[in-house]
Amino acid sequence: MAQAPIDFYFDFSSPYGYLAAHRVEALGAETGREILWHPILLGVAFKATGQSPLVSQPLRGPYHLNDMKRSARRLGLPFQLPDGFPLATMAAARAFYWAEATSPVAAKKLALALLNACFAEGTNITKAETVAAIAADLGFIAEAVMAGIADPAIKEKLRAETDVAIARGVFGSPFFIADGELFWGNDRLADLRDWILTGGW
Repeated sequence: MAQAPIDFYFDFSSPYGYLAAHRVEALGAETGREILWHPILLGVAFKATGQSPLVSQPLRGPYHLNDMKRSARRLGLPFQLPDGFPLATMAAARAFYWAEATSPVAAKKLALALLNACFAEGTNITKAETVAAIAADLGFIAEAVMAGIADPAIKEKLRAETDVAIARGVFGSPFFIADGELFWGNDRLADLRDWILTGGW
């Protein structure tokens, strides 16, 4: 019997989400689990929790900025924050769900390309035109991507995914749910792996 998938929640404005996106599929392969990617709007969750972006918080901000760079170096990934960070990422998330409707595999490739553009190259991915241009480099038709981003049904899909995430207890990025167990943070991937392989503790 196939094992239940792992839900991977993230915001395109999340540096730790960028790092996790480069690791989570390998974890899925090792544990025999499909990874379901769910971009959400973390700002909505912040309103529910009363939190703010890490880099804007006193004391925690400087620590996490250094930790993001340090974590990227350990993984051998380039890292730089884009101008205007933290970003509004509605366009990127909507583009993902538009692409996913046709091909989940292509949507994951698009997500990774957008995260790389944002945090490996320092590109501000707020604008729909920027998202469409990045998608075009992968073979998508830019005009179709733009139409998808503006599609009311896709906008509703993103709202619904964000609402479901919060209802399930998601409050940060990256966030993983496996067999009803919740794990928050790029630094919890090892725990997630061991939980699945051992059956939990």
